[in-house]
Amino acid sequence: MAGRLKVGVIGCGLIAQVMHLHYLRELEDRFEISAVCDVSEEARAACARRFGAPEQFATWQELIARPLDAVLVLTSGSHAPIAIAAAKAGIHALVEKPMCFSVAEGRAMIDAAEAAGTVLMVGYNKRYDPAYARLAEEAGTLRDLRLLRITTLESPIEPYVQHYDLHRGAPLPQSLAQSLRDDDEARIDAAVPDADRLSRWAYRNILLDSLVHELNAMRGVMGEPESLEFADIRETGLTAIFKYGSAQCILAWIDLPEIARYSMEFAFYSPERRVTLAFPSPFLRSMPTLLITEDGQAHSPRASRTEEVASYRESFKEELVHFHECVTTGKRPITSGVDALHDIALCEAVVTVHRGRHALAQPSEPAMATAPRERP
Repeated sequence: MAGRLKVGVIGCGLIAQVMHLHYLRELEDRFEISAVCDVSEEARAACARRFGAPEQFATWQELIARPLDAVLVLTSGSHAPIAIAAAKAGIHALVEKPMCFSVAEGRAMIDAAEAAGTVLMVGYNKRYDPAYARLAEEAGTLRDLRLLRITTLESPIEPYVQHYDLHRGAPLPQSLAQSLRDDDEARIDAAVPDADRLSRWAYRNILLDSLVHELNAMRGVMGEPESLEFADIRETGLTAIFKYGSAQCILAWIDLPEIARYSMEFAFYSPERRVTLAFPSPFLRSMPTLLITEDGQAHSPRASRTEEVASYRESFKEELVHFHECVTTGKRPITSGVDALHDIALCEAVVTVHRGRHALAQPSEPAMATAPRERP
């Protein structure tokens, strides 16, 4: 397949309006927005009008019945049912994170895409940030890495998006909203059976909604962790410690809802150099990610710090360019379904280790994450 792809967009919410639809239109030489779908009539009508989609649908089943090359699955909830149905229809899929709610769902998605010969790619935009590529280069030069620190300070979203002209749908009918909640709950039950209320909440709202980004970026640079040594879930945060040889990776997520100053940092520490990647809010278009390097001279007060802007290219746009390349050339996505399955395994493993208070070897291996769990 070559040339311009006919794309259907499923889900016309915040990330669709702020990023994906915006960049699909900019990349009109590669993509044609053929149809949009959303349960909200107001949202889908507004997006169809603004972005020139000739067709709009209330259900994803109607959309994937159309003659499309690819779909972007941007809905809330698990993306497994839509991705599987799209593959069976011969349609390529880019699904936003999280790809699904459980390792079992992820396997079914991968199997469907492989059977159909379609592309299944997961939307981890940070992996396509030019500054992330520079981080990977710099991290590979560090000798005697002793610590990797991943810190996310979560902040309210609204201040970062209120300057956009967003179309928000009316509240969903009560029966539909309840049906969607029930579906979420059933899928969480299957992923983390018998989990306590706090663990279930964190699995859905912290791990799947936020930390899958950090886990995927961690694996992109470091590979698969040897073990998950510790995990602790709290009402206001989550901490996990991974082992990579002689180095530790300490991951911390903290909710700070009163300050509109989102922060995510990947910091690598060796005796000779320190390298930090500082991400801006993901809702600010083309805001550069900073690469900060620090070094010095042994037995001397001399030290230096450098801040580098690698590019102003938007990672969401670069992600779409990569998706087009994979569909048209047969190239395997950097963030394929197979790759992303390890992140879902890690999310399950964090809950397991938190509840059992025991370390878990090879936590990103799906077979390990779905093994019988020890009770606390």
